[in-house]
Amino acid sequence: MPAKVYTDKDANLAFFKNKTLAVLGFGSQGHAHALNLKESGCKVIIGLYDGSKSIPVAREKGFEVYSTGEAVRRADVIFVALPDTKQAAAYKKDIAPNLSKGKSLLFSHGFSIHFKTIVPPKNVDVILVAPKGPGHIVRRQFTEGKGVPALIAVYQDATKQARKTALAWAKGVGGTRAGVIETTFKEETETDLFGEQTVLCGGVSALVQAGYETLVEAGYQPEMAYFECLHELKLIVDLMNESGISGMRFSISETAKWGDVTVGPKIVDKSVKKRMKAALKDIQTGRFARGWVKEYETGYKKYNALLKAGEKHGIEQVGSRLRGLMPWMQKRSLKGVQAAY
Repeated sequence: MPAKVYTDKDANLAFFKNKTLAVLGFGSQGHAHALNLKESGCKVIIGLYDGSKSIPVAREKGFEVYSTGEAVRRADVIFVALPDTKQAAAYKKDIAPNLSKGKSLLFSHGFSIHFKTIVPPKNVDVILVAPKGPGHIVRRQFTEGKGVPALIAVYQDATKQARKTALAWAKGVGGTRAGVIETTFKEETETDLFGEQTVLCGGVSALVQAGYETLVEAGYQPEMAYFECLHELKLIVDLMNESGISGMRFSISETAKWGDVTVGPKIVDKSVKKRMKAALKDIQTGRFARGWVKEYETGYKKYNALLKAGEKHGIEQVGSRLRGLMPWMQKRSLKGVQAAY
């Protein structure tokens, strides 16, 4: 049975009248939610730790900025817009001591609640509003009068108003313009992690690097390998995004289609799906979460080493040079850049 899709008519921003909404953190999702809600007519304050580089940025955008604990104390709805790795410590130090009956804790990813790195009291609402796109897209779409589809979920409904809160928030950030689907914290968390690991990030990155290496090792020019295995990927993904896999196939040549349907399944075969199922099992049992928690609690050693090794891959150097020859392409150097919280 198809999931119900909530739209603007199903949500009421008047529900937030006389309520204060706090956004803890001013990074990718945090700044987008805060600005969109503010421009939707809501009262929004920002909570940041003392000394945060985001304090002047948030104030320049017209927000009242408070310490994390004070923002929690003042707010009716508290959006924990912090990285998964920072949430548990912030909750223990600043959020929990300032929570009171009837407040709402809101997340854009269910990791901390589902894997119980945060265990909230029973007298508060715990909800999720998860736009299916990065913060800068959530913000840009909103300013253009559009919206990014979103998910909502209710984990605890102490007030019996939790769904109304989630829908109002989704409307305030633009989600109901595009459509909102209800899920659970468990489903959102496990599917999100699976997608990131096996397809969207891990799967695609590994596939691109393996294709590049195969061509270069066979004696082809690195530049040719880059174009064929990375540059043109966006064009194909855009076609999929716009009209599905069949729509993409309609737009490519017959030769490309024949290679797609005959060779593709030999590369990503049943053995890949078997390993995908194993990855999903690690997520479902909490094994991945436990390993990730241990990794950041012990200083990110393996994490940083693997990222550094990836930066040294030949495709990065070739790609950087070739992108410099494309004046129409937006250039983004992420060296030393971190989201502000």
